[in-house]
Amino acid sequence: MGIELDFPAVLERWPNFLGGAILTLELAFFATVLGAFLGTLAAVGRRSHSLLIARTCKVYVEAIRNTPLLVQIFLVYFGLASIGLKLSAFTVAVAALTINVGAYTAEIMRAGFDAIPRGQLEAAEGLALSRLQIYWHIILLPAVERVYPALTSQFVLLMLASSVCSQISAEELTAVANYIQSDTYRAFETYIIIAVLYIFLSLVMRAGFWGLGFVLFPRRRRLGTPL
Repeated sequence: MGIELDFPAVLERWPNFLGGAILTLELAFFATVLGAFLGTLAAVGRRSHSLLIARTCKVYVEAIRNTPLLVQIFLVYFGLASIGLKLSAFTVAVAALTINVGAYTAEIMRAGFDAIPRGQLEAAEGLALSRLQIYWHIILLPAVERVYPALTSQFVLLMLASSVCSQISAEELTAVANYIQSDTYRAFETYIIIAVLYIFLSLVMRAGFWGLGFVLFPRRRRLGTPL
């Protein structure tokens, strides 16, 4: 008994696939930007001299890294609804993904901070640079340069993980696939197409991050260090 594949019946829904892919990229973009900011703040907070700030950031990172993303999405979705905040599924998905990727970004950035030689910090203090100047020029920018490949991989994984947002009716790629396969009864063909689309989106994101790194880190480019 052979398998009869009917891709044309599924591919004629290409506007739905396109809309889902665009929404997936939008989710990834906003969550990446906000998550990078949140994660950097959390990494800085973990190095704070204030025990309260350092402990709070540590609890946030450990709590997020040790609970499933789907549970976090439900907590944000139902938690906001319980206090009377009626937000769109897209907004809730961005918030949940931001909180999630922020914790992983914090750990990656903390590793980057720890990789900065102590001698550089002492030299900066000897030059009477302000605390803000030291953090920006001596710690933050070199740290980002060191961990940029790890950040790139994490943000691509975030885009792939956004598929669970279909559980709160966010119309991203997986939600579109669920709708199409239930309408056409062509589940196998639908998910083959979705898998190919996710691979394509991953390659697009990696190319985008490579181009961004090519511009931001000319020293890595001169040395031929992978971005």
